[in-house]
Amino acid sequence: MKQVVLEVEVREVSQNLNTIRSAGKIPAVFYGKNESPIAVTVDTKKFLTIVDNEGANVIIELKFKDFSKTAIIKELQRHILTQAPNHVDFQAISLKEKIDILVPVHINGVADGVKNAGGTLEHILREVKVRCLPTDIPSKISVDVSALKIGEALTVAQLPKIEGVEYENDPTNIVVNILAQVVEEEKPAEAVAAEPQAPEVISKGKKEEEGAAETKK
Repeated sequence: MKQVVLEVEVREVSQNLNTIRSAGKIPAVFYGKNESPIAVTVDTKKFLTIVDNEGANVIIELKFKDFSKTAIIKELQRHILTQAPNHVDFQAISLKEKIDILVPVHINGVADGVKNAGGTLEHILREVKVRCLPTDIPSKISVDVSALKIGEALTVAQLPKIEGVEYENDPTNIVVNILAQVVEEEKPAEAVAAEPQAPEVISKGKKEEEGAAETKK
């Protein structure tokens, strides 16, 4: 996993967060084992460039004014509509200690059950938790689903083995499942004919009776 440098500025906790965002910066916090929490800000464009180019699990050297800290992005909060970053949690790490982290699962290929039998691929587990050294964090877990047929699934136990990486999820958890195409059955003609038509007939009958009564008058 590549390591990048990102400059941070210490901020006052009382600062207005919307004002910070309007200035092109993201409010954030740095914390970790044996570390006192520090409220900071990072440049929005520089942060997004790092995430877009290196992924969310990149190792970051946070460069303060007088010192540096090694960290990962523990949590990234985004605006519900614009998806613009609202807040970042940076967690301090040691390059010599294993950590638990979520890694995205990417699908490769077209499943046989989808291509040749009209089935549907259901991607159930989009992230898996792994345990490894920060330098061994994979940017993604790629799985080939081309051999999967209708009714077949791929579980955590079948994910590719990566040296130095342990999967923390239940091995039986389904990652990808191939479902059969659902076809709606048409109602038999007899069943359609048997459906009651009473409401319209009753209403019409009432009107005819009222009309006959008026004629007699």
